[in-house]
Amino acid sequence: MSKTLPVQKNDYIDVVFEDLTHDGAGVAKVDGYPLFVPNGLPGEKAKIKVIKVNKGYGFGKLIETYEESPYRVKATCPIYKECGGCQLQHLSYEGQLKAKEKQVKDVLERIGKLENVKVHPVLGMKEPWRYRNKAQVPVGEQEGGLIGGFYQQRSHQIINMKECIIQQEKNDEVVQAVIEICSRYGVRAYDEGRHKGDLRHVMTRYGLVTGEVMVVLISRTNDLPHKKKLIEEIISRVPGIKSIVQNVNPKKTNVIFGDETKVLWGEEVIYDFIGDIKFAISARSFYQVNPEQTKVLYEKALEYADLSGEEKVIDAYCGIGTISLFLAKKAKKVFGVEIVPEAIEDAKRNAELNGITNAVFAAGEAEAVIPKWYEKGNSADVLVVDPPRKGCDEALLKTIIEMKPKRVVYVSCNPGTLARDLRILEDGGYKTVEVQPVDMFPQTTHVESVALLTRKIQN
Repeated sequence: MSKTLPVQKNDYIDVVFEDLTHDGAGVAKVDGYPLFVPNGLPGEKAKIKVIKVNKGYGFGKLIETYEESPYRVKATCPIYKECGGCQLQHLSYEGQLKAKEKQVKDVLERIGKLENVKVHPVLGMKEPWRYRNKAQVPVGEQEGGLIGGFYQQRSHQIINMKECIIQQEKNDEVVQAVIEICSRYGVRAYDEGRHKGDLRHVMTRYGLVTGEVMVVLISRTNDLPHKKKLIEEIISRVPGIKSIVQNVNPKKTNVIFGDETKVLWGEEVIYDFIGDIKFAISARSFYQVNPEQTKVLYEKALEYADLSGEEKVIDAYCGIGTISLFLAKKAKKVFGVEIVPEAIEDAKRNAELNGITNAVFAAGEAEAVIPKWYEKGNSADVLVVDPPRKGCDEALLKTIIEMKPKRVVYVSCNPGTLARDLRILEDGGYKTVEVQPVDMFPQTTHVESVALLTRKIQN
């Protein structure tokens, strides 16, 4: 096979990087054959070593850079290369925003065949650091004490880490305090090889507006040594603490949470605001990790929905009601649907918390519930979708096309599935008017987008 390829494994070659992959590697081509090289940036001339070849593409290692990109910077984080949580710290923030805009444009053209859609420049952050309001830190042991950090790339080796510069500083402080306390009272780290030990992860949630803190101890069994003392110390050490929760995960698995969650002290939830809407956040709630940019994203979705107060709106994949409640303030009625029953309970609670009475929530698959609503005559003037990375289910897209809402607002966390779904909606009678990318996760390759679609005029 390899004889027909323009490169061989272990070749040293000079290349020019043309692009970035969706996971942040540089793309170089040799006679049209793509090579993916971590840490390469578009426009750079470099020497690489070919480390793996497949039929259609290969992988390389950056050996030497002859000409650097003007957007190359020194990564701020000392463990950036080992950690893998961020992929773009070696690219300036201006460069990151340009790369993400290009990624959205390229994918819309290549996958969606949408060549004349207006893609706006990415809405970025003034301060693209310290934005995450939730930390989930695996716990290990080193020299007889507990450590918390992140797994090294492609391994289960924990890198000891005192701070993460994309986390809210409060989270770093709380995680370190909790790990020190647990270590002092003889709590053992979970050993996944032997399936022994006590503490698997420490999770913290921080309300950016309210200052409220939740600590979640994720353990292998119900038992934690000196549990009463642990709770007392956490209360005394952590300002703003409102909730201490234990989640028990007895399974031999990489999944973080187990089925049993119980409150050890304080409240079941903490509260935070996005804009003027208040949210109750439990240990297992899905809540956006960057509330500042979530507000930017949702305001754009609301602008695209263009509500006058007379519209019926359906919010597919509504989660805990975050977008639904923004919409409800401007719509006649909002119907939200979500597959996770606990999220629907949270959505109902959040509606009540804000005195919103024109939002109705149902648990179930969007692709099953919305067609039933449609059969019963519950149509929508505006339909909002915010699906997971895999995009919208085909049955839901078919129902949207049959239902014929005037506008569809598509909130996406994956440009590839967005492009695929926009193509289907275009073929079903919709026009993609514009797309606004939003940078929810600076220093990483992820990019969110909001797309506006309107019904094409029917002859």
